[in-house]
Amino acid sequence: MSVTLVLFGSLTLFLLIGVPIAISLGFASLLGLIASNMPTIYLAQGSFIAVDSFPLMAVPFFILAGNLMETGGLSKRIVKVANILMGSYTGGLASVTIAACAFFAAISGSGPATVAAIGSVMIPAMINKGYGRGFSSAVAASGGALGILIPPSIVMVVYGVVGGVSIGGLFIAGILPGILISLVLIAVAYIISKKKGYKGSDDKFEWKAFFIALKEAFWALLTPVIILGGIYGGIFTPTEAAVVAVVYGFVVGAFIYKELSFKNIYIALFKTAITVGSVMIIIGVATTFGRLLTMYQIPNKMAMFLSNISQNKYVVLMMINLFLLFIGMFMETLATVIILTPLLLPVVVSLGVDPIHFGILLVVNSEIGFLTPPLGVNLFVASGISKAPLEEITKSVLPFIFGLIIAITILTFIPGISTFLPSLLGY
Repeated sequence: MSVTLVLFGSLTLFLLIGVPIAISLGFASLLGLIASNMPTIYLAQGSFIAVDSFPLMAVPFFILAGNLMETGGLSKRIVKVANILMGSYTGGLASVTIAACAFFAAISGSGPATVAAIGSVMIPAMINKGYGRGFSSAVAASGGALGILIPPSIVMVVYGVVGGVSIGGLFIAGILPGILISLVLIAVAYIISKKKGYKGSDDKFEWKAFFIALKEAFWALLTPVIILGGIYGGIFTPTEAAVVAVVYGFVVGAFIYKELSFKNIYIALFKTAITVGSVMIIIGVATTFGRLLTMYQIPNKMAMFLSNISQNKYVVLMMINLFLLFIGMFMETLATVIILTPLLLPVVVSLGVDPIHFGILLVVNSEIGFLTPPLGVNLFVASGISKAPLEEITKSVLPFIFGLIIAITILTFIPGISTFLPSLLGY
């Protein structure tokens, strides 16, 4: 009990005083080791072992692939196709932003990267058309959250590694929920645009312009087909698919679109190194923290606590959803997944919940964490692009958060949305 108190008490204290999540987890783990009279070198050893994993190699490669494709001109061609299809309707630019985010999510696997790639093009366009800065930023931030749900997803890779769940099964499971949430976000954007009088673009749909844009974006649109088709066709594993995505992004950006200069390659590599460094530190220390929790049977105690409240799996899942929504306000997504998966997955599996279904719920809840202050990473990225105050963006993003909560509720009570495609393909 004392070790549990040290672990959670110190972690809470460090987070409250503003210590970065990786450092907070590291110090909390260190204090937990001291309290349990274990050698402190276990922190270094555990962190090294945690990142020494073949499936985790997909994380840096997917991050690099997303950055190469962002700087190589793929994102703006995707935006152009979406704009021709949807841009002339009420609130058309908002719908275009969400649709483009959904498609770029099938390339990047990262929420903030999706906001940066699509938001840098669409937020200025919406503002120039008369959309509010706060609303424009909220649309891009909400659409960017799809980056971790629509496959490939870095968060799904980490959940699959920690929970021993098929990464391929998780990827295919994210498609239908991704479509559902995209439609929900577009509906919210449409309602708000209708109320505030936000118009679409003046250009009407023309088949000729559409086919020209489609031809220009062909190589960009082919990316998810190659990545996912290769995985489910048995050509390569998800980890190998990440490497293929890097090579493909480089070839298309450098030799087909010819926008991936040496300067852009340097920028992509630099951004990737910064992101991967922070991600791997979080994975390492959070894994050590999670192993300490398991060592002291905290997952079992959590399971007993929840089972004493209710044996109904839907009641337990809704309680977990509320807990995750709260945690997402303060804890980084990967740290949440690494720490809570060993705690919560045994609980829900014992109640008959499919691990893939729970993984999707965990990811969708993490999406909302990208939109809720004080952490709200997507809000900060969108604010940096639009120069809108964070308070204004936070107010504008509330209807989108409400829409996501409705989507989570639907996914909770209709597990078939998440499990239909994996079961169809034998996962």
